Amino acid sequence: MDTTKSKLLVGIDIGGTKTAVLLSSTPPEVIARKEFATRPAQGPERALQLIKSGIREMLAEQGADATAIARLGVSCGGPLDRVQGIIQSPPNLPTWDDVPIKAILEREFQAECLIENDANAGAVAEHRFGAGKGCQNMVFLTMGTGLGAGVITDGRLYRGTNDLAGEVGHVRLTRTGPIGHNKKGSAEGWASGGGMAQVAQQAVAAALKKKRPTRLAKLYRSGGPITAKDIGAAARQGDKVALEVLETTGEKLGEILAILVDLLNPDRIVIGGLAMRLGDLLLEPARRVIKREALELPARTCQVIPASLGESIGDAAALCIAMGIQ
Repeated sequence: MDTTKSKLLVGIDIGGTKTAVLLSSTPPEVIARKEFATRPAQGPERALQLIKSGIREMLAEQGADATAIARLGVSCGGPLDRVQGIIQSPPNLPTWDDVPIKAILEREFQAECLIENDANAGAVAEHRFGAGKGCQNMVFLTMGTGLGAGVITDGRLYRGTNDLAGEVGHVRLTRTGPIGHNKKGSAEGWASGGGMAQVAQQAVAAALKKKRPTRLAKLYRSGGPITAKDIGAAARQGDKVALEVLETTGEKLGEILAILVDLLNPDRIVIGGLAMRLGDLLLEPARRVIKREALELPARTCQVIPASLGESIGDAAALCIAMGIQ
């Protein structure tokens, strides 16, 4: 008998900014949820304690205890040891050095705990419940501060030999350029929120030198960072410099997508993060480049669309891990 059908699943989505803990009996629906600031500078102990207390509080609110848990699922950025369940100092959690979260939670709740890279978990969530539903072959891109990918082939998650398949952000597109994944001119440098900010800094500096007006000038002069959110807001107001930055980012995104189309021949490429928020401002330039760069037949049969789970993708991803979906 599959106990996950009659018991509760616990999803835990650990990010550098926030951590969410949730209960579900029929994913992706959530019956209880708690969220708190992760505060990685304070180390993992505080967050782990809040995860444990949050789960117990939600169970109590449902009139249940730990025996009601069928399985726990943890979604977290890599690197991590998926099999042993150890978080290994991800860039957004630098103080989480070899945290055996699987063992900690299994000891606490006497239930199986599975752990997965957030890009892979997001791919499974979009494939099962979102924009990739019905696809046999799909690529999911996490287009946030960085750029990673989860790959679904023949309906199953492809992890690679070292659980590192999908590190598209590390692919070099140009010899020089913005830095991402510790590499100049990488896909992450060109086609991520962090990379877009670097491109914007240079674009605004060049615009001011030529006395071109831009809504981003004030931010630049104040010395504050220009974020992807700032660029998107300025672009929607018709700012030409911001629109040029998005065009550049979209084109570079298209270059990496064309490589994915040629290599993997997916039915669909689903893009989260910035693509969900900026839509065709990013995706139209990307689609034009795919049409120009990729092989004609796989390019024609591949849809490139934003993720559909929106801001709830982290919840759905954690629940997919708890469900044991591969």
